[in-house]
Amino acid sequence: MNENDLDAASRPFSSPARSGLSAAPRPPRLHLLALNPTDSVTEGFLPAAARLGLAVTLLTDQPEAHERAYGRREEDGAAQHPCPALDFPALDFPALDIVPCDVRDFAEVISRIAADGARPRAVFTNSDHLQVQAALAAQYFGLPGKDWRAALRTKNKAELRRALAAAGPDVADPVWSAELATGQDPATLAGLDAPYPCVLKPREGVASEDVVLVADADELVRRCAEIRERRPGAALVVEEFLDGELRTLETLGDGRTLHVLGAFRTELSPPPHFIEERLHLLPAPPPQPHTDQVLAQLRALGVGFGVCHTEYVVQGDRARLIEVNYRAIGDQCDLVLAELLGIPLFEYILRTHMGEPLPDDLGARTDGRVRMEYVMADRAGRLDSAPPASVTERDGVRLDYRPLRGIGEEHPLHRTNRDFLGVLRATGTDQGRIDAAVARFLAAHRWEIV
Repeated sequence: MNENDLDAASRPFSSPARSGLSAAPRPPRLHLLALNPTDSVTEGFLPAAARLGLAVTLLTDQPEAHERAYGRREEDGAAQHPCPALDFPALDFPALDIVPCDVRDFAEVISRIAADGARPRAVFTNSDHLQVQAALAAQYFGLPGKDWRAALRTKNKAELRRALAAAGPDVADPVWSAELATGQDPATLAGLDAPYPCVLKPREGVASEDVVLVADADELVRRCAEIRERRPGAALVVEEFLDGELRTLETLGDGRTLHVLGAFRTELSPPPHFIEERLHLLPAPPPQPHTDQVLAQLRALGVGFGVCHTEYVVQGDRARLIEVNYRAIGDQCDLVLAELLGIPLFEYILRTHMGEPLPDDLGARTDGRVRMEYVMADRAGRLDSAPPASVTERDGVRLDYRPLRGIGEEHPLHRTNRDFLGVLRATGTDQGRIDAAVARFLAAHRWEIV
């Protein structure tokens, strides 16, 4: 996301006043764990916290980045996020303390929260990397939260495969996989009886970074060595290549009820890399029998609290899991989903972590359709020209284009979502009109890299 200058510095925790005078009651406080700023937090969870009347302590190992991202100016008495470069609507933020913390260390997270001197109302994160830490902190303070074991199973792709295998073939079709442990020599993989071509990926990776299709044993060892140069000693996983239509299932639960929010069909770049180029929201209700199969596999993993984004491949009447991301779907899909469903999605997610049950019926609309189109860089270089942010409506289709890279910025080619130059959010109720509107937009604009 684009960042703005911030005049305010981060503020440390302070203990409640201890005087004879009664202090004004403090608003309930959400402790939110984050690494880098994301659109999900900036446009989703922070405004939702404000609407719920929560104060927020944001624990992060990148405080300066968050200070820039939440540039604030007083306007009509409310803290606003102007973001003029992207033409964002003004966002209401809660009372916000940004606190430096080694958020990857759960013991440090617990210590920082305890130093506040008041029991937190909720501990939450939307980061792939911090689910276990947030779950352990919530458990320490006796708060509702995810089972840390389920958070670990979903983050660790080798453990996910082991857990699904233990659940048995009635729950999940077996998927061949092997693990290269931290520091283990890649040459040990040469003798694997792998079903080539197969997929190599970091065991705890995200966003398709360093995920690659390998053709044979020689390429497997070579690719492992290349990844280890970028990620020294990293644990890796080799998996059976699951060919077929890629879909997602978006769920929200409170530990009692598990709601299906929606499902997307995902189109990827050509092999050997796996970059998401576009997503289409599938018509409600999500397709069967695949949805029930995915839900059964989530139950086997212990997933059912809070929001979850699951990716799977359709092979005939079987749903075979690719990965489970125990957080909201990203790259602005969650923002669009909330808008399209017509429900306070981000508030619902936070409420579950405050111990509030979800309604039996979320009251979501079912007639909406969306296409997320990601404009990607095809080479390294400097972005020389690109269209500005824009919002248009025509023939029942709303097009919302957001630049993700500024003119003049120079970047290498990552072969991940970090290559996105912009995202086009097309929404409506008629898929044909949506697709036609996207085609017109792409034909009318140019993105040039020099």
